[in-house]
Amino acid sequence: QVPLVESGGGLVQAGDSLRLSCAASGRAANFYTLKWFRQAPGKEREFVAGITWRIRSTTYADSVKGRFTISRENAKNTVYLQMNSLQPEDTAIYYCAAVNPVTGLYDYWGQGTQVTVSS
Repeated sequence: QVPLVESGGGLVQAGDSLRLSCAASGRAANFYTLKWFRQAPGKEREFVAGITWRIRSTTYADSVKGRFTISRENAKNTVYLQMNSLQPEDTAIYYCAAVNPVTGLYDYWGQGTQVTVSS
């Protein structure tokens, strides 16, 4: 059983919206803070957004504030990333990661989902 599975990526035009999903299973499904990262070609992986498990406190990278919204449904063990007003610079592979609430380590990573935004 794969701990984290992303879905929802695709090819869209600038200004469009997409919603990514990350389904968690096993240990990753409970108590972990879940975060989205992205990696564009030739660039380092960067943080996008994160949400804690219980109180659902959220954090965002400055580059996506006001455009992206992270949320989670603990009953479905799923975290979402609603992306609005997409721009070509948002083109990247988007990864979901689970942060151990005790150690702070990234215990699990998903396989990634491609988002391509055309101008």
